[in-house]
Amino acid sequence: MKIIISILLIIASLFANDATIDVVKKADSLPGIAVEDSSISYDQTFRGKFFKALVADLNVLSIFNVDRNYRTVAYDASSVSVENKDINYVLRYKLSEDNNRALNVEIKLISKDNIVFSKNYKVNSSDIYMFVSHTIAFDINEFMGEASVEWMKRKVIFSKMISPQKSELVISDYTLTYQHVIVKGGFNVFPKWANKEQSAFYYSSLDDKKPTLKYVDTKTGKSQVVKSSDGMMICSDVNEDGTKLLLTMAPKGQPDIYLYDVNTKNTKMLTNYGGIDVGGQFLGKDNVVFVSDRLGYPNIFSLNMNSGSVEQVVHYGKSNAACSVFGKYIVYKARETSDSFGNNTF
Repeated sequence: MKIIISILLIIASLFANDATIDVVKKADSLPGIAVEDSSISYDQTFRGKFFKALVADLNVLSIFNVDRNYRTVAYDASSVSVENKDINYVLRYKLSEDNNRALNVEIKLISKDNIVFSKNYKVNSSDIYMFVSHTIAFDINEFMGEASVEWMKRKVIFSKMISPQKSELVISDYTLTYQHVIVKGGFNVFPKWANKEQSAFYYSSLDDKKPTLKYVDTKTGKSQVVKSSDGMMICSDVNEDGTKLLLTMAPKGQPDIYLYDVNTKNTKMLTNYGGIDVGGQFLGKDNVVFVSDRLGYPNIFSLNMNSGSVEQVVHYGKSNAACSVFGKYIVYKARETSDSFGNNTF
């Protein structure tokens, strides 16, 4: 028996070593890229921030071995710096500030002393430089023919507690480097983008007599009340064209999932269960996934909006308390056992 166990351990270690070698080989096979700064405006502190942001974004792409060394060179130099001459790609950028204090960024991607890609960017303020960095990384990824990383350019919105029953709604980039408070004062939670353009969002206000769903236009700053309900009022998802919302409301004490039509203002009850149904997410045009305690513990279920049929989606874990949808995939949070204080918590 000891011999068999020893053999199995040796085989397992060989497979582990092979996996490690494969990862290393893959990393070594990636083309290298270096970044050169040709800026003519801004101080060294800002230039350093932009350089670090760009290097970090290129690393996130996972399609290059990124050189982290900071080097400067004239933007119109005919060749790359001596240190970068053996690197596959060199990304050279120039930061400049115009008379209106707008940030202008010129880039060129160089390979073997040939410019293979170039583009110019302009934003009204240098405060949002990280969005330019994210867009540059996105464009280079597109040029290289890789799978889209559209999410890098998108904004993030979240609620931040600042004191008991006081919160702020914050718009940020995906790294949380840039943070702009869009709603302050009061107890405001559960923000949700209202459309793909991210030009508006919904959030729950808990300052009124009833929890209230509000809509805010980010361009005008105008806010309007959408709907109120006793007990609970949360917009958990918005469909692709922004015309339908999934709400969690509890007008009779127990939370259920409701479908709200933005155009007609009509509300339709989708679940009618004596326990807890929350966190509805659109899965295609006809289905909704949500969290329910129908099995005696939180788990993920799906509902067909046409037939009303409900079925269990996840068959693993004893506390699956949150879910989200990405395309045809469901992402959920799980705990393997029902023991809240076990070693395998979440």
